[in-house]
Amino acid sequence: MNILITGGTGFIGSALCSRLLDAQHHLVVLSRHPEKIKSPVQGIGSLDNLTDDIVFDAVINLAGEPIVDKRWSDRQKQRILSSRLDTTKALIAYFARIDRKPDVFISGSAIGYYGTGKTNEPIDETGSGDDSFSSQICREWETIALEAEPLGIRTCLLRTGIVLGKGGALGKMLGPFKLGGGGKIGQGTQWMSWIHINDLIGIILYCLEQGEVQGPVNGTAPNPVTNQQFTKALGKVLNRPTFFSMPAAAIKLAMGQMGEELLLTGKRILPKKIQDAGYTFLYENLKEALADVI
Repeated sequence: MNILITGGTGFIGSALCSRLLDAQHHLVVLSRHPEKIKSPVQGIGSLDNLTDDIVFDAVINLAGEPIVDKRWSDRQKQRILSSRLDTTKALIAYFARIDRKPDVFISGSAIGYYGTGKTNEPIDETGSGDDSFSSQICREWETIALEAEPLGIRTCLLRTGIVLGKGGALGKMLGPFKLGGGGKIGQGTQWMSWIHINDLIGIILYCLEQGEVQGPVNGTAPNPVTNQQFTKALGKVLNRPTFFSMPAAAIKLAMGQMGEELLLTGKRILPKKIQDAGYTFLYENLKEALADVI
């Protein structure tokens, strides 16, 4: 296939491009620094550089400012929001102007869509959001992406959980844990809906290939765990103690709203739609996933 990708140089995007190249697909990556994109991938700096005669079979939209790198000031919130919405709006405008539209549009989102309200009940793709900033981001992002559907483009909204791979969230955790300074965050009862990077890429490929999959798709493993369970599993894989803990008050003081929404709360998210469609997970259990990555 001929595939256009945004966010192709990030943690998830890089892994995705590698898998797609292995499968002999042709890739065009939209980037702010197209000169850094290496062959055989083609880099472009703007959608305006694409002539109308270029036909893409699929478009995968992963672009967006990292959500956990900085404290959420008003300026940072706007940067996080606009980095997602502006790119997606530009893609919709591009779809509208071309005659031969892609068959499928896979647009990024996150399990932050489901908000921060505390519950132990499992949640699938039918769950709703709330007034939190993380939920607002995802709802607005998805609303724009769904404008592709009236144009005749099958659209999947990839609601990604905590991705375990060489980098990303796990990369930030490993330092303290390897030194024996790891531990639970707050009470440790908040859910962590995780997924191995290879399964997330597998779900994206499955969405590309299976024409019946559309709408929201949870990019999480079938067995979410609490923060305390995650902490113990990571300690065992690293053979390190996990006696330390980070009090909720310290998280709120150091990280503000970002820490409250992303570290002190979490939902028990299940990947019902992709499993019902027939996808088989490579890593269903956390310890096996951590052992593979580490």
